[in-house]
Amino acid sequence: MRIIFSNNDNYIKLLRKSGVKIGEECEIYKDVVFGSEPYLIEIGDHVRITNGCKFITHDGGVWVIRQLMDDNEIDLFGKIIVGNNVHIGMNCIIMPNVKIGNNVIIGCGAVVTKDIPDGEIWGGVPAKFIKQIDDYYDKHKSNFEHTKSLSVENKKSYLKNKLG
Repeated sequence: MRIIFSNNDNYIKLLRKSGVKIGEECEIYKDVVFGSEPYLIEIGDHVRITNGCKFITHDGGVWVIRQLMDDNEIDLFGKIIVGNNVHIGMNCIIMPNVKIGNNVIIGCGAVVTKDIPDGEIWGGVPAKFIKQIDDYYDKHKSNFEHTKSLSVENKKSYLKNKLG
């Protein structure tokens, strides 16, 4: 069952108050983690960030270097920028110093360690290029279902009838 957030606007207001820059028409699930430096994260317009995603804006490995170099004051940070019209699948991890372009899909469970150009689909650990958005559309266009405006019951009936 799809989770719908009736108070998504209030949640986004809270995230903005914490410092996350968020564009318009975004859908952000409530268990997304924006880390200890949310003010280093920028999200464009029409972005969906699904369950379990984590945005990491610092390098925790510095913890070892502090001890090794006897320097308890060092840290290492990086911004994360997400473009417009992006879908980030469940349980993704976005690492510091990453820029995600426009019109991008990131598959579930991906660990994004480097920039993703516009119009691409990436997935895996670490995330790698899978295909262009246009190729995805061409492959699936004959299988797309027009169900977004159906009620939950009508959608269920339609899908059970079609897919068994």
